[in-house]
Amino acid sequence: MTEKINLVYHGNIAIITICNPPVNALSVEVRKGLLDALKKTEKKESIDAIILKGSGKTFPAGADIKEFGLPPQKPDLPTINDYIESINKPVICALHGNTLGGGLEIALACHYRIAHYKTKLGLPEVSLGLIPGAGGTQRLPRLIGIPEAYKMMASGLPINADKALKLGLINKVIQDIDEGSIQFTINLIENKEKLTKTKDRDDLINNVNEDKKNIIELKYNFKKQYRNQLAPQKIGDCLEKLLHSSFEEGQNFERKTFFELLKTEQSKSFIHAFFAERKSSKIPEIKSAHPRNLNTLGVIGGGTMGSGITIAALNAGIPVTMVERDQNSLDKGIKNVEKIYNRDIEKGRLSSAQVEEIYSRFTKTTDFEALSSVDMVIEAVFEEMNVKKQVFKILDKVLKKGGILASNTSYLDINELASITSRPQDVIGLHFFSPANIMRLLEIVVPSKVANDVVATGFYLAKLMKKIPVRASVCDGFIGNRILNKYGDCAYFMMEDGATPYEIDRAIFEFGYPMGPFQMFDLAGGDIGWAMRKRLEPIRNKNNRYVHIPDKLCEKGWFGQKTGRGFYRYDKGNRKGDEDPEVLEIIKLERQKKGLTPIKFTQEEIIKRYLAAMINEAADVVYEKIALRPSDVDVTKLYGYGFPRYRGGPMRYADSYGLNNVLSDLKRFQKEDPLFWKPSELIINLVQKGDNFESLNS
Repeated sequence: MTEKINLVYHGNIAIITICNPPVNALSVEVRKGLLDALKKTEKKESIDAIILKGSGKTFPAGADIKEFGLPPQKPDLPTINDYIESINKPVICALHGNTLGGGLEIALACHYRIAHYKTKLGLPEVSLGLIPGAGGTQRLPRLIGIPEAYKMMASGLPINADKALKLGLINKVIQDIDEGSIQFTINLIENKEKLTKTKDRDDLINNVNEDKKNIIELKYNFKKQYRNQLAPQKIGDCLEKLLHSSFEEGQNFERKTFFELLKTEQSKSFIHAFFAERKSSKIPEIKSAHPRNLNTLGVIGGGTMGSGITIAALNAGIPVTMVERDQNSLDKGIKNVEKIYNRDIEKGRLSSAQVEEIYSRFTKTTDFEALSSVDMVIEAVFEEMNVKKQVFKILDKVLKKGGILASNTSYLDINELASITSRPQDVIGLHFFSPANIMRLLEIVVPSKVANDVVATGFYLAKLMKKIPVRASVCDGFIGNRILNKYGDCAYFMMEDGATPYEIDRAIFEFGYPMGPFQMFDLAGGDIGWAMRKRLEPIRNKNNRYVHIPDKLCEKGWFGQKTGRGFYRYDKGNRKGDEDPEVLEIIKLERQKKGLTPIKFTQEEIIKRYLAAMINEAADVVYEKIALRPSDVDVTKLYGYGFPRYRGGPMRYADSYGLNNVLSDLKRFQKEDPLFWKPSELIINLVQKGDNFESLNS
């Protein structure tokens, strides 16, 4: 056999093991070797059964990402799966680890499926804008029924072995993958079990009228849940085909649909996001340095951010010492942490014993000296430079030599913070997103004097916490918030010029965001933006246009959801918010003060302006080397700011829209406001060369 496939015999049982670390991806070499091994064992008369396994930590977890975008190479997976199903000897899949995508489709074609009790099973192709393409849409429903199959494929979320057994996806849960699979197979041979091909099973798909009704209902629900996404609807089409066609016709339809989706901008954008996420960890500092020890962590502050960071670290197995300024504040911080873990117990996500084990790593104190031996301290106090400086002066004296001082800040200058310490080489910015125990993005802000191994440690922390790290240089707002300020200003301008906040929010929601900018401002708290605007007022360019409307709301104490009013009204616990005529009246008065005649904006025009402002500022962020590459901007906006994943991020969207069209829009808007809409030099240069943002990602 090839080095990718190992074939051994255990008496009258052939054991075929796929060996393509780290995840046993189904590369062309694997597929060729697997088909050869199957043919060889099928012909061997002394062999009565075949076991398929994966080496190392997992059964195949899907396709080989190196083959994405390349022409398909034979043998393809549908051919292999059809061959497995046709073998007249029992083929048993012994599953463990993450059995996903093509790996699960192989399992579906086998005659029996057994799984280690910790196995996760799923068909996550929708996360790439695709559908299962090797028989998944036609075999899975035959095993677990159409409703459950549709839910599993449309969500892309894996299920555990116990649920898979309950649904009928697997035949048995085992404790030991080696001994368990052999014993299961011996029993099959001795009992002379009759083989049943998955494609021939129809007991769960024989009620056409009921199944059709289920598909229509689920299609409608998924259309709302996965707004504007093609793949979940196409899965429904494949299930409808299953009801009225032979297995072969259904599989051909599935395959045709798979390749049609592969050509769409949605799939290309999903795949771009997939690779961008993996690329964001590839930074120059890691090439020349290893992380420092990171066995213990200190967190200053027990508020929303501090408690969230604490939970993220505890969940990663890192002992945490939380420090607050007084006992009352510390008690509140402890309650913030306990509230989350109590909810996890209530929801069944964690047991009481697991939470107690987590608490054994959690130290709470008001004494800064307790941080003297920790490897890193993350300061998460109020977003005000003088407050943070006071904390850093204390930490500089307390923390051991080689300990890392990190600031969780959204905007502030890390170089300025580092300069007040005796160890600027040990200072780094870690911008967590709220809630920090849930949000996956982590901007790692790299000041000018920081040591490379400190940067490497920041990325290592992200890995431990299962965060998506993005490297950012120092500027006001770093990558994400700097760009947010620009398209936030654009939203304010459109509001003052004639669009209502509610029209703008609806347009952005229809584009694919979970909420519009004004809903987001209300959720975050209007006072946050107000504080930033007041902080920047002394250095603001007086030639820049300034909209006073959000300040007027803040002066009334309307900070959004937390005060019951912002751009929306939140009466009687209504978190969605209602349109507010008083806000519209304030907007009207501000227009009159400036002598502005309201302009009617179409949804298309709102989107063009909003995205042009975002893309233009993002281009400057790359041009000024605040972000290493355009794809890092995409990762930031996807994971921290709700940019629709099926559009790939603002830079990917700009490439698909056409940079020449972006530049044309900017020049049109520039006639109204030459300063705000000045096109980025990077966009001008790329258009002149006929290049795009993707050309800068390598």
